[in-house]
Amino acid sequence: MGEITRSEPPPPADARRPIADDAPPVDKRTTLAEAAGLVRDGDVVAIGGCLYSRTPWAMLLELLRAGKRELTLARSLMCYEAELFLVREASTKLVTSWVGIGLPWGIPKVFRRYVEGGRAAYEEWSHLSLGLRFQAAAMGVPFLPTTSLLGSDLLSLAGAKEMDCPFTGRRVAVVPELTPDVALVHVHRADPFGNAQVDGATYMDREIAAAARRVVVTAEEIVDPSVIVGQSDRTLIPHFIVDAVVEVPFGSYPHECYGLYEASFEHFDEYAALVEAKGEEGVREYLRTYLDEPGSFEGFLDRVGATTLLRQQRRARELSVR
Repeated sequence: MGEITRSEPPPPADARRPIADDAPPVDKRTTLAEAAGLVRDGDVVAIGGCLYSRTPWAMLLELLRAGKRELTLARSLMCYEAELFLVREASTKLVTSWVGIGLPWGIPKVFRRYVEGGRAAYEEWSHLSLGLRFQAAAMGVPFLPTTSLLGSDLLSLAGAKEMDCPFTGRRVAVVPELTPDVALVHVHRADPFGNAQVDGATYMDREIAAAARRVVVTAEEIVDPSVIVGQSDRTLIPHFIVDAVVEVPFGSYPHECYGLYEASFEHFDEYAALVEAKGEEGVREYLRTYLDEPGSFEGFLDRVGATTLLRQQRRARELSVR
């Protein structure tokens, strides 16, 4: 990689700053701990990926390690990170269309107890309407129309409204914009400036990054800018909306990163068994084993073991089509 001068991590901003057309790109490489400093207590944090696919797992663990509080987590399909944040008292509100690992692992019992017991707020949207909320924020408009919620209980429960289309008179639902304070996205590759590329499904990552006030990108590898330029049509997130870039190989593990490593269903089995046997204490035991005792994401990967990681890499190569 060519010589690039590293700058200090940018300070948190209350709103995205305008960027001059002739402003040179800035090296935004930093560490997980420094990037966690861009997330403040009380922030709305949008999480990239979907369910157990390309989750910014290393960054999420770093927020827990940093002791963040009162966060609102927003994600298209939320996995068991929801329960980790609730039990660690890092989050008090979830905005999503799904919570849980998947059908084989059953209903997320700890999440359900928190919501039914009034210890956490749950704002449920359809998958499409949540995406439209991010898209509205990215476009700078206060709402977007849809017909998908009409006739559904979610229309009133989630806070959407109805109106007559001013052009056709047709009844539509309108969903309000959702502007995250911070978007966390894990990608396959990025350059030091923050230009980021993803192989496979992009989910809502483009929308949440464009909507957010601050954007943290973790990448499987940081590459020379010439690599990004050579396939610039594949760039999902441009550098001028990114605030921090962190190189984190296996940064989604135990979730999957398409073409690189497969999700660890055995790891999910272990977590689900802990919750089934011990409830909230099972979540705390998981956090002690995989967050507190390892002390870092590298320590977490060491605990998982190289043999397991190599096996998941082989599984991904068998399943992916390049």
